[in-house]
Amino acid sequence: MFPTVREVLALDPVRHGAPRVVAGDEGLDRPVRWVHVAEVPDIATLLGGGELVLTTGIGLPGDDAGLRAFIGDLADVGVSGLVVELGRRYVSGVPRVMAAAAERRGLPLVELRRATPFVRITEAVHALIVDAQLTELRATEEIHQRFNDLSVEGADAAEVIRQAAELSGCPVVLENLSRQVLGYDPAGESAELLLDGWEQHSRRIRPAGRTAYDADSGWLVTTVGARGQDWGRLLLRWPASGDVPSARAVEPAAGSPTRLTILIERAASTLALGRLIRRDAEGLERQIHRTLLTALLDHSRPVDEVGLRAKALGVVLDRRHLVGVMVRHRADDPAGEVGPEAGQARLRDLSEAVGQALREAKLTALTSAVDDHSVGALLALPDPAAEDRALSAFASALRRVRLDAGTGRPAPGVEPARAASGVDVSRPAADVSRSASDASRAAVGADPARTGFGVDASRAASGVESARSGVGVDPFRGASPGAVIVAAGSGVGTLREARRSLVEARQIAEAARRDRRDLPIFRLPHVGLAGLLHLLRDEPRLQTFVERELGALLEYDARHPREQLLDTLRAYLEQGRNKSAGAAAAHLSRPAFYERLARIARILDVDLDSVEASLSLHVALLALEAVRTP
Repeated sequence: MFPTVREVLALDPVRHGAPRVVAGDEGLDRPVRWVHVAEVPDIATLLGGGELVLTTGIGLPGDDAGLRAFIGDLADVGVSGLVVELGRRYVSGVPRVMAAAAERRGLPLVELRRATPFVRITEAVHALIVDAQLTELRATEEIHQRFNDLSVEGADAAEVIRQAAELSGCPVVLENLSRQVLGYDPAGESAELLLDGWEQHSRRIRPAGRTAYDADSGWLVTTVGARGQDWGRLLLRWPASGDVPSARAVEPAAGSPTRLTILIERAASTLALGRLIRRDAEGLERQIHRTLLTALLDHSRPVDEVGLRAKALGVVLDRRHLVGVMVRHRADDPAGEVGPEAGQARLRDLSEAVGQALREAKLTALTSAVDDHSVGALLALPDPAAEDRALSAFASALRRVRLDAGTGRPAPGVEPARAASGVDVSRPAADVSRSASDASRAAVGADPARTGFGVDASRAASGVESARSGVGVDPFRGASPGAVIVAAGSGVGTLREARRSLVEARQIAEAARRDRRDLPIFRLPHVGLAGLLHLLRDEPRLQTFVERELGALLEYDARHPREQLLDTLRAYLEQGRNKSAGAAAAHLSRPAFYERLARIARILDVDLDSVEASLSLHVALLALEAVRTP
């Protein structure tokens, strides 16, 4: 906002005085907040820092010690520079002792070898400062107007980030509390370099305060959240030139321009407001998954950009065997579902089931709803040989998820009880709030038998299997209107061919609606803790819990990548806190393993022998895996 000493020296009134820098030329990029004319030696007590002092020297001390003290006082108060006009007190040049003191303190000292009216210099510089302030005010007003418009229009996160990068001219990154990238704009720089090793890099950025500038990394950071529930951070890279002001500076984000501080805070507010407005919609990570899958299907984004953004989310698609999968209900509008809200709730339930199934099957994939009836997934496998095994594991996991979300099939005219997860995937959202007691009373004496993909058949107390479902199909064949179809396209070797696999899977799913066959049925246990954590992976409170429990250790590993104490902790907990077994699992000697555990205990400030503390850490590890794996 303010001109520098170098820029002031380039002004015509100053050039008229034939300026010559005699000391402190490394400080010429200091900003000039004001110009002050002074002819007394104790002027420093009247200054606030950032001034360019003009003097003829007639009132300066005549002894060397006095001149050194004068220069020292100016440097201590933080003036931008000292300009001395020759001719009245000093004729051929400023005293050597003054030049030496200024050089030692890094204070720019300039001689004007020709007489020039100081008023012309002050007028020119102050006009420049006022113009810069007006420009800053206009820029600030544009920031407020731009983000107000985005809030009113309900712009998505990608648009908010793009506008922030455009207004600042700097790269902008939005991340969640687990340091995963939710969105970014490189502002013309290399996106690959920007996002490479992002999680570890982000954990090294530790500003002090809700909005602050981290001088070591050159990132301006603000927390994103509202109503006391933070869910992410917005980062803007602004590598400041020259000395970075102290953290005690007046600006809220010391080291960055006020305009950038205002910009990043307004952008964060717009993001938080948008999330509040869309609180009932799918999570932001899932929105990005949908954006990327839709981009592959519609060719709306370059394939390389899709791969890069997917990698930033933790889904590596490069050099993988890719398989497109589509999951959809057999019937578009099952009996009892009325209105678009019921259909949307049903699709959300199916999308959650697919995501959880991918997690249980330990598969990496992009997944989201791709239209009004289908949920798509692009599996990323290590090699083609794993395709059949992965698809089988996914289908089995999906069957488990939907079975565990269902209850016994009720008697005719009675709705199913509410699922253990809180929503029965076969019911419309409008009916979810109905009491489960009706179903339980209707099913007294009946033992529910689980069927294919969430379709249950009630068994009579005598153990005789109930009649076939109302549509005339054996419920164990899974072909009722509540059943789902899983279709997979041909595997491909590059991301550019992924669209063909996804389109093929969609076509197969559509054709299979008229085919009464179904996948085999498996009977498997309820969803465990990992599945529950995966359902809650987008919940900021879960991410906050992970950071509270493991944040210090994750930051330590980011600074010491060769040690990776997190793996040591995982081995210890997965072996039931058996140190000998944990050392063997971690491939470490017992003394080395014990020393690492002691270091972990110090870093986290916990007692690893405590069952409660270890349980909390184990849950946090499972939650960390959930938020890192789609």
